[in-house]
Amino acid sequence: MPPIPSPLAYIPFVSVENMMRFVNHFGVEKVLCELTDAIEADYRRWGEFEKIPRLASHSRDGVIELMPTSDGEAFSFKYVNGHPSNTAKGFQTVAAFGLLARVDTGYPLMLTEMTLLTALRTAATSAMVARHLAPAGAKVMAMIGNGAQAEFQALAMKAVMGIEEIRLYDVDLAATDKTVRNLRDSDLRITPCRSAQEAVEGAQIVTTCTADKAYATILTDNMVGAGIHINAIGGDCPGKTELHKDILSRADTFVEFEPQTRIEGEIQQMDAAYPVTEFWRVLSGDAVGRHDARQITLFDSVGFATEDFSALRYIYSKLQGTDFFQDIDILADPDDPRDLFGMLRRAA
Repeated sequence: MPPIPSPLAYIPFVSVENMMRFVNHFGVEKVLCELTDAIEADYRRWGEFEKIPRLASHSRDGVIELMPTSDGEAFSFKYVNGHPSNTAKGFQTVAAFGLLARVDTGYPLMLTEMTLLTALRTAATSAMVARHLAPAGAKVMAMIGNGAQAEFQALAMKAVMGIEEIRLYDVDLAATDKTVRNLRDSDLRITPCRSAQEAVEGAQIVTTCTADKAYATILTDNMVGAGIHINAIGGDCPGKTELHKDILSRADTFVEFEPQTRIEGEIQQMDAAYPVTEFWRVLSGDAVGRHDARQITLFDSVGFATEDFSALRYIYSKLQGTDFFQDIDILADPDDPRDLFGMLRRAA
């Protein structure tokens, strides 16, 4: 990781404004492609990472989570919430920030917003998995749930997979209208649909992205034809699903980190014997991904800390020589490391 010159007491902070400037400077699709490659590179060294299910505090209204990991050289964590009712109050469903640190000293390297960055890394993860599991030559994606993630997902699949058409459906017509407006200049063919059934017609990739904290059935078994790749990414937690369990019975299911997905993913509907494949095993050659044109593949994505680690390292690697950050003073710097009290006198 390249150093960013700054006084010892200061670390770079990437604000929401600077994250927007960063993405617009490099281009959304370029960032998504580079993030996809960065995330895949870290999945290919899966064994180097510390892995635990995220630490979650559940309430009636939503969930607050911490997502930590380390590869022995760098450590990262993300703070993130998921509150489906927030939009009715004028708030984001998801808000997040993250930190990257050195393992050898424990000193932070960077603090950054991660609401935008989580949307980007989630879309990049979807595209990474799809390029190994989706049917060859896929050109059409159905996007069921047109909220805050929709445009990122569409552009990642376009940039990485070559998707040409997005078929949109949401129970909230205003959400679909918003997505149509935002993708108007994307060169994608955009088809608003009147139902989920209509949206999946002709699609080779189906992405479900809803936020309700409930056992919901966004896709039923009769809607899923042979050969489809399902990208189930909607905000996950215990008691929240999007797919009818009969779909899981027909699909080959791939997950990020099985212990976490058993708690929060679509597979919480199934018993402990239900077989799943951790996706890193496909990249390592230990498991087969797509092997049949009629095979139904399911990515039961709940988000995992290594993806945030990859995103944080990616941002950090591109900051040097830019002005997409500001130095913030959050580290004590006593003249004598043993004399913290004496540092107070400097301000007296």
